[in-house]
Amino acid sequence: MLNFRASVKRLGLFVAMAIAAFSAHAEVTIYHAMGTTVLNDPPKRIVTLFQGATDAAVALGITPVGVVESWVEQPMYTYLREPLKDVPHVGLETQPNLEEIAKLKPDLIIAAKLRHEKIYPQLSQIAPTITLETVYKFKETLHMMGMATGHRQQAQAWLADWDARVAHFSNAVSRNPDIQWPQKVALLNFRSDHARIYYNSFAGLILNELGFSRPPAHRENTWGVKLTSKESIPSMNADVFFIFMTKTDPAVMQTYQQWTQHPLWKTLDAVKQQHVYEVNEVDWNMGGGPLAASRMLDSIFKHYQLSE
Repeated sequence: MLNFRASVKRLGLFVAMAIAAFSAHAEVTIYHAMGTTVLNDPPKRIVTLFQGATDAAVALGITPVGVVESWVEQPMYTYLREPLKDVPHVGLETQPNLEEIAKLKPDLIIAAKLRHEKIYPQLSQIAPTITLETVYKFKETLHMMGMATGHRQQAQAWLADWDARVAHFSNAVSRNPDIQWPQKVALLNFRSDHARIYYNSFAGLILNELGFSRPPAHRENTWGVKLTSKESIPSMNADVFFIFMTKTDPAVMQTYQQWTQHPLWKTLDAVKQQHVYEVNEVDWNMGGGPLAASRMLDSIFKHYQLSE
């Protein structure tokens, strides 16, 4: 009996070791926007080549060995500076430095077809490279990052928490008697020489998920539209405006003042109802990842004075 029990124990230990060994060396096949990438071992040295991928890595507790510079607040967004304080930069999102990437000896590169389709062959020669179709669909980025790095459960847990927060907002805002719901929303951006309405975008997708609707003219399946004439101000019309812009740029602020002081601006529903909110451009547009999305949702709860 003792020998039998000892044999069973040894067999169990052998099986456990075999499973552990298999798990440690099991291949992971990732299907992505530019093809298929097979990873033989969990990557340890990851380079992220777009903002949303950098954000997603930090959200999963991963410190990349290389990242691209931020669009504003250079060289890195304020909310990511602490976790990335010692991480080297490898150029711009639109023009990463291949030589600097190679020096870091990565075992995984996270890129985007939108930005890096032309250099994908060179990136793949440096290290296994996984591409997202675009740069602003943060759920897809987080899921892909989790799958490729062995953090799948952490990604799923984060997304489950996100879904719960979205459901809570939708329930709270629709039940609040002081808020007329649903609301048609316009996401506006002012530049140095024009204005924009964003349709399908990072913030636009989140607003859709929260239950906001868009005016019929804003429902085209495109990123949005550029407005070069103040005569087009009426096309902005909606119940509520969320506006982001680079406030440190004098030319941008001049454009904003000129457009919002125009007589047509005062005819818009959101303006008449005082539902015009200026929001953080990094959280609402440039961060592009789950942490930025969470910060954006924080600000929406605050705007509507809803508790979590």
